[in-house]
Amino acid sequence: MAYVDGFVTPVPKKAVAQYRTMSRKMGKVWRDHGALEFRECAADDVKWGKRTSFLRAVKQKPSETVFFAYIVYKSRADRNRVNANAMKDKRVAGMMDPKALPFDAKRMIWGGFKVVVDL
Repeated sequence: MAYVDGFVTPVPKKAVAQYRTMSRKMGKVWRDHGALEFRECAADDVKWGKRTSFLRAVKQKPSETVFFAYIVYKSRADRNRVNANAMKDKRVAGMMDPKALPFDAKRMIWGGFKVVVDL
């Protein structure tokens, strides 16, 4: 069964172009190493919830927007292999400095998920 890594990231509105450029590069690396899909999605119809929401989860600031991203793999084992190889890829090395990222990585949320329904 497929496996998915999911991400929710607050991105300053002034850095969206830089974030998209970085994401395209990262997506190419992940796809080159075997990821089946790599998607970045910009918030469009996302509202503040009273208790929970994407915006609350990342403590969105007025000057930010939120991105939801996911990467699909054949399996968890394949995800582990793809991630290990992608992280060693020289194309990624220059994009991993937390100080150079176009977003606050401390407020980014991510996790791995087993697919339980696939229609």
